[in-house]
Amino acid sequence: MEHAELRAKVEAAFADRSQLADPSVKQAVLDTVQLLDRGKLRVATCDAPGKWTTHAWIKQAVLLYFGVVSMEKISVGPFEFYDKVPLKKNLDEAGVRVVPPGTVRYGSFIEKGAIVMPGYVNIGAYVGAGTMVDTWATVGSCAQVGKDCHLSGGVGLGGVLEPPGAQPVIIEDGCFIGSRAIIVEGMLVEREAVIGAGVALTASTAILDVTGSEVVELRGRVPARSVVIPGTRTRKFPAGEFQIPCALIIGQRKESTDKKTSLNSALRDFGVSV
Repeated sequence: MEHAELRAKVEAAFADRSQLADPSVKQAVLDTVQLLDRGKLRVATCDAPGKWTTHAWIKQAVLLYFGVVSMEKISVGPFEFYDKVPLKKNLDEAGVRVVPPGTVRYGSFIEKGAIVMPGYVNIGAYVGAGTMVDTWATVGSCAQVGKDCHLSGGVGLGGVLEPPGAQPVIIEDGCFIGSRAIIVEGMLVEREAVIGAGVALTASTAILDVTGSEVVELRGRVPARSVVIPGTRTRKFPAGEFQIPCALIIGQRKESTDKKTSLNSALRDFGVSV
């Protein structure tokens, strides 16, 4: 089916689940997820740096997929699983390295040259070439990760399946995400940004640019090439004043720094834990 026909059938089925009884509608759902698995479709596409379009109908297809496939036993050597979504296959042909016991689910796409250590990539996600998903890092449902990124150990990129029109977590090309950082709720981290260890970014997190003479407050996105560390700020409550988490932009990656030193050295120049 053409993409327009797939979209029409998926949207109709999402509005009226009884239409899934029609074999052609069920096949449209299966075909859409297969196209995701092959990288022919993406949940979100980049219109320009920092500007993305979320395709709600594709997320609808992922949600419907759980209703049209059955639970089955999956055996991998001595390990046994019981689930609806199989593991991704033909990794060797795709040129993707997955280190045991790394897990990549069907319906996600990983470009050639990417590496998944013992981490997890969920259905609908996209991981670009040259990116490393390091040990125990998680790429949640529909999260989009660009080329040449490093998701350090224990990084958590949240899944955003519902509502279907909501933007997924997006990490643009060349980003470094430090150990145990958490990025959820449709956050956008623009190209070549550096997120220090332990930073938590949600849709409501105050991101404070403290590089100028006055604080500039942002929410929902980290500007390109920003260096971000965890911070706190004072907030008044009925019971008194307390410190609440925020994120601090303390500098910008420079072109000369990128070319002359390793990323870790650049981070240490700003005093950022990795």
